[in-house]
Amino acid sequence: MRRTPEALLLLLLSLAAAGASSAGPRIFCCHDESGKQLCGDILPSACYGRAYRELGDSGRTARQVDAPLTAEQRAQRAAEEQRRKEQERVLNEQKRKDLALLNTYSSEKDIELMRGRAERDLAAAIKAAEDRIVEIRRQRKKYEDEAEFYRNRQLPAEVAKGLRDADFEIGAQESVIESKKRDQETMRAKYDEDLRRYRELSRRPTARP
Repeated sequence: MRRTPEALLLLLLSLAAAGASSAGPRIFCCHDESGKQLCGDILPSACYGRAYRELGDSGRTARQVDAPLTAEQRAQRAAEEQRRKEQERVLNEQKRKDLALLNTYSSEKDIELMRGRAERDLAAAIKAAEDRIVEIRRQRKKYEDEAEFYRNRQLPAEVAKGLRDADFEIGAQESVIESKKRDQETMRAKYDEDLRRYRELSRRPTARP
């Protein structure tokens, strides 16, 4: 038997009404400023801005609604969320570094070998700069000897330039040496930390992925 659209509409309306009636009335309850419980079939005005419960026809709590957060509570929650995100970021960054460490070294010996190679490279760079300074000072001595002939007189342009260039180059090489010595300290601290962390990870049963 075919139903007309009007009959289908009436059927849907009757089903919706039956569902609403079976759900039963709802009661809203909260506690006011004095702690007294207030209830009503609509939310009492004293409950605005407060936590309240929604009770079903059986008298049991069907829904619990928390009170809106104050400005201070919102700020505190935002700060806690920021701390949580920062802790998560730090943890993920540490995991990334640990994985890179385990993929770079297969043993403590590997760390010491790479440390030794880095030490030698930096020491060689410092030695090269020191040798260059010795050579420049030897060349500068020639200009110094020439300058002796012009004591209390104006130096020839070539002699004055030679002295200036030598001093500039010596200063540049000394800067290189200072920089490489700082690199040595940084490198030693890095390999010390790599070795410490590698030993720590190696003691864990699931050190390697």
